Amino acid sequence: MRKNIVAGNWKMNNGLSQTQALISDLKKQEQTSDAEVMIAPSYTNLWPAFEALRKDTIEVVAQNMHFAEDGAYTGEVSAGMLKSIGVKTVILGHSERRAYFNETDASLAKKVDAALANNMRVIFCFGEELADRKVGNEETVVENQIKNALFHLEADAFKNIVLAYEPVWAIGTGETASPEQAQDMHAFIRSTLDAKYGAAIAEDVSILYGGSVKPNNAKEIFSKPDVDGGLIGGASLKAEDFFAIVNAF
Repeated sequence: MRKNIVAGNWKMNNGLSQTQALISDLKKQEQTSDAEVMIAPSYTNLWPAFEALRKDTIEVVAQNMHFAEDGAYTGEVSAGMLKSIGVKTVILGHSERRAYFNETDASLAKKVDAALANNMRVIFCFGEELADRKVGNEETVVENQIKNALFHLEADAFKNIVLAYEPVWAIGTGETASPEQAQDMHAFIRSTLDAKYGAAIAEDVSILYGGSVKPNNAKEIFSKPDVDGGLIGGASLKAEDFFAIVNAF
C-alpha cells in the first residue's frame, strides 16, 4: 500500500542557527495526518538536523548525491557518506539540478543505481517546462524522463523509489498546476509504470506533486486519487505552513 508523503526541500537556505530554530519550531507542531514527513536541509546541516530529530518521526533526507562511492570528485558527496550520518533517502533529478548543473537522464540513472546499491530510498523528480506544455508535449517529456532514468531497473527496485512530478513552470513562480492537471499527469505516470512493470508496481509507488504547494491549495491537490503527497519548496521553510500542508490529508 503506497504511503502519503510530504517532503520539505529547503534548497540553499538556512545556516546552522536558522536550521536549529526551524527544527525546534517543527517539533512543536501537531501532526493530525498519517503522512510520512521529511525535510531536506543543506549538506552542512544534515548531521545537526539528524541529531536533533533522531528520536522524532520527521526523516532527514539529502537534496542530491554523486554516483561514485569515492574518488577525485571535489565538492561532491556519496551515498556512503550520507548513510554514515544516518541519511537514508535522497532527492535526485530536481529541475534545478537539471537546469543549473546540467544533470541528464543518463547521469541520473547512475545516481539512482548508486543510491539503490546502498539501500537508500530515492525521491526521483521530473517534469516538463512551460514550452512543452504549451505545445502539448508534456506527457512525452515526462515519459522519456522516467523511462531513460528508471526503466533499466528490476521491478523490486521500486519499493525504494518515490516519484515526484514537478512541472517546471510551477516551481517558485507562484503558479500551480490545477488539481485536475496534477491528477491527469499523475494518472498518466501510473499508467506508464503499469505498461512496463504491471498494475501491482504502479499502484504501490507513491507519486508526489511539487510546484508551489501551499496551505491554501494542498487539501484540494492531495484529494486527487493519484496524488500521494507533495515535494514542498518555499512553504517548507515556515513550520506552521509546512505542517498545515502535512495535515491537509
